[in-house]
Amino acid sequence: MSVAFTKEDSAETAAETQLPDRPISAHPNLVTAAGLRALESRLHEARVAYEAAALIEDVNERRRQSAGPVRDLRYYAERLRTAQLMPAPTSTDSVAFGCTVTFTRDDGRQQSYRIVGEDEADPKAGSISYVSPLAVAFMGKSVGDIVTLGEQELEIIGID
Repeated sequence: MSVAFTKEDSAETAAETQLPDRPISAHPNLVTAAGLRALESRLHEARVAYEAAALIEDVNERRRQSAGPVRDLRYYAERLRTAQLMPAPTSTDSVAFGCTVTFTRDDGRQQSYRIVGEDEADPKAGSISYVSPLAVAFMGKSVGDIVTLGEQELEIIGID
């Protein structure tokens, strides 16, 4: 609908009130128990933000303030709908979803990452998505295996 037929101030205001959907990965939405709880929490936060925005009297400001929460509601509702809760790993014989992998790099640095779902991944906090190149390279490998990633060789020294 043209902005000329609405009560909004301008095309800019209309664009501010209709944010594009957040991209949803084509990969299966695998989650850990903690990841599922985090999705539920984010959906709740989006609901609270939307309800707070709904109380704003000025219609244009209400639309601006509710645009983000509405987009987040759609995203987190879909991610929860498609979430596939993965059981905790029962073995540390090989790398699997939910495991923490400790490895050494060519330069001697030692790093550890937990392999988790896409929404749960936070490399700075020590978790990576199961579809990341590093996680894909480690899946199914065991302690002592050497994985080549790009020009680097990574040796798995621990699986928890």
